[in-house]
Amino acid sequence: MAAPRRYLTVIRRTAWQAVPTVAAVVVIDFFLLRLAPGDAADALAAESGSATAETMAALRAHFGLDQPLLVQFFAYLEKLAHFSLGYSPLYNMQVSRLIGERLPNSLLLMATALVLALLTGIAAGVVMSTFAGRLPDRLLSIAALLLYSIPGFWIGLMLIVLFSVWLGWLPSGGAETIGAGLSGLPWLLDRLRHLVLPATSLAMFFTAIYARLVRAAMLEVRDQDYVRTALAKGLSGRTVTLRHMLWNALLPLTTVAGMHIGTILGGAVVVETVFSWPGLGQLAFEAVLRRDFVVLLGILLLSSLLVIMVNMFVDLLQAWLDPRIALR
Repeated sequence: MAAPRRYLTVIRRTAWQAVPTVAAVVVIDFFLLRLAPGDAADALAAESGSATAETMAALRAHFGLDQPLLVQFFAYLEKLAHFSLGYSPLYNMQVSRLIGERLPNSLLLMATALVLALLTGIAAGVVMSTFAGRLPDRLLSIAALLLYSIPGFWIGLMLIVLFSVWLGWLPSGGAETIGAGLSGLPWLLDRLRHLVLPATSLAMFFTAIYARLVRAAMLEVRDQDYVRTALAKGLSGRTVTLRHMLWNALLPLTTVAGMHIGTILGGAVVVETVFSWPGLGQLAFEAVLRRDFVVLLGILLLSSLLVIMVNMFVDLLQAWLDPRIALR
């Protein structure tokens, strides 16, 4: 099958699978969130300090919260049909605008953490498979087990204590220095300094998984015929490891990395809260506390679309790594 046709097949298959997935996400999330106690009117009343029954009724009528559940659901579907995610009563702005302000920070954090986890995980996995059963393999296996077992929020707190409190090298929170008025290269360096700790904290768990996965995949193909043939032809061990063994190890790695996008989104909620990173994770946490379900629905819908797009990219990447995959 020609390459363009192979890629179109993957895109078409993913698009057909995405339609029922997004529909299920919208329906399930809407009705599940409505089962939670309280609503935006309760949160507004709590923030104002007092509210009468008449005021609460007026707030619910203003935001349509007094309507039957099915009426609210079809009203929400109508907004989605007009490409609107609704209006946040607590933030007093459109949900799409609110999410748009936080989305770049979350994408930056997630992309940095994923790239960091892949690079360090692949490097560690190659070293572990090369020295399988020897001291480097044992030390890295213990380190991977520790990273896999320690909760992410605890790692984040320890990084703050070490690099922010004791050493004073990196800031403990935020996305940039407030009020610094930086621009150009100084602004970029300031952003990178604020990004180091949250990205590292989010990446450590996945680094451990990728390292063990690459190690297992490379040991599995080490005794295959094509590896022995490459060595018999006189290729160096490094060339065989990187071009033959590692290439085949990338297939299961890309599958697992694609599946972890949703997990990274979930982990970003904790990391963004610990480091006060202004992203979608922190926004979702605030929306839950303040019962702003319109914002939460928008975040969940956007997250599901993001996961679908990333998985489509992973399918295309696998079709490029192994053309036989597109035929399955």
